[in-house]
Amino acid sequence: MNTLAIDQGTTSTRALVVDAAGKVTPLASLPHRQIYPQAGWVEHDPEELIGNLRACLDAAGAVPDIGAIGLDNQGESCLAWNAGTGRAISPVIVWQDSRTASDIERLAADGLEATVLERAGLPLDPYFSASKLGWIMREIPEAARLAAKGQLRLGTTDAFFLDRLTGRFVTDVATASRTSLMNLATCGWDAELCALFGVPVDALPQIVPSTGDFGALDVGGRSVPLAASIVDQQASLYGHGCREAGDAKITFGTGAFALAVTGDLLRTKAGGPLPTVAWQKAGEAPTFALDGGVYSASSAVNWARGLGLFSDFAEIDAFDAPAAIDRGIAFVPALAGLACPHWDRSARGAWLGLSLDSSPADMMQALLEGVALRMGEVAGALQETAPLSAPVSIDGGMAANHYFCQFLADTLQREIIVSDQPELTAIGAAALAAEAVGKPFDFRRSGRRVLPGDAPSGRAERFAAARQAIQAYGNFR
Repeated sequence: MNTLAIDQGTTSTRALVVDAAGKVTPLASLPHRQIYPQAGWVEHDPEELIGNLRACLDAAGAVPDIGAIGLDNQGESCLAWNAGTGRAISPVIVWQDSRTASDIERLAADGLEATVLERAGLPLDPYFSASKLGWIMREIPEAARLAAKGQLRLGTTDAFFLDRLTGRFVTDVATASRTSLMNLATCGWDAELCALFGVPVDALPQIVPSTGDFGALDVGGRSVPLAASIVDQQASLYGHGCREAGDAKITFGTGAFALAVTGDLLRTKAGGPLPTVAWQKAGEAPTFALDGGVYSASSAVNWARGLGLFSDFAEIDAFDAPAAIDRGIAFVPALAGLACPHWDRSARGAWLGLSLDSSPADMMQALLEGVALRMGEVAGALQETAPLSAPVSIDGGMAANHYFCQFLADTLQREIIVSDQPELTAIGAAALAAEAVGKPFDFRRSGRRVLPGDAPSGRAERFAAARQAIQAYGNFR
């Protein structure tokens, strides 16, 4: 049996096929527009995403013996649509979007963060879907009109895709756990949280396990079961082969996200890593994980390339100079704010310690180090709650950079495995789908091992001083 995976990510929609021996064949990669209506707003066109999903299904039409499909989604991105027509009435408000920052500040000022942490396991942050969906209810008149008639549907992108493509208005429990509207203890929508954010609970999809019957999709005239639907970072965790408590992976994509399997639900202190559902297989209890993120990773590298700091990625694969942080140059990659463990959306990215002889190479070296040092903060927070197994598996665009990988290993002071498979997110979705129909494929993780070297003392402290400086500046209003 062949298994089709569709990875609907932040910047593109990709399709691949995995055969019974675990051989991966890419089929399509379709970028979509990043829409920035105003400062802090990030949107996608829902119809463009649906069109790209259909194009991926068409690309798979010539592949024989496809027996199951797995779909992963970009997580906290969400929208509203008409239940009768299926047409979106809002753009997709992307996870990076911070338009609801003032709403979050108001809720925090009202002392409601403890309630959200207790029930959803998540801090107050515009990153999550709840405040975005509340914004839609307030700012898009058609949402209220449709709600009054019982014709409004609200949800993350997966629910929209499933509703349009299979007629199933559902979301999986792992994706729902990223909304701030699901109660982690019950894995159901929480009426108090929905009221707090102004989201009508009856407009939300049914929460279901990550594997099971999600309906069927047309692939070249054949009806193929969609057997797995899950949020992208959790799909990646599965694709990395993480199954046991302590197993961890880090994906360096648009943002950088570390996930560590805990098995059972573990609560953390305020500001720490986030408890989340890793996945739930049909007929089984949920498996939980801890999550910690850096909002800007590869997106920071691409931004710097757009500024003209380098033109070819080979230019930043190695540097002749000692580490920039050791020379007093730091970059804090807070281009979209700070996530775990600081949760500060007012913070903004900056280079510190520049002088007249600082070069573009110095700035890029500091940028790569800054992403690694931020991930060091995240990994430290994870380790405080649940000890991590060694080594840690990494993937994503930045994992191709040799300088970055070595600096990361030095920062974490643990061995890392740099996956040689670039599509572990899609592979995770495919693996869940194949297992769900009783035909798992044989996939073995492989990659380059990077051992940590001796790192000069004081790096973390110097970086922390730089981070505190940009946080102070961000809070100056």
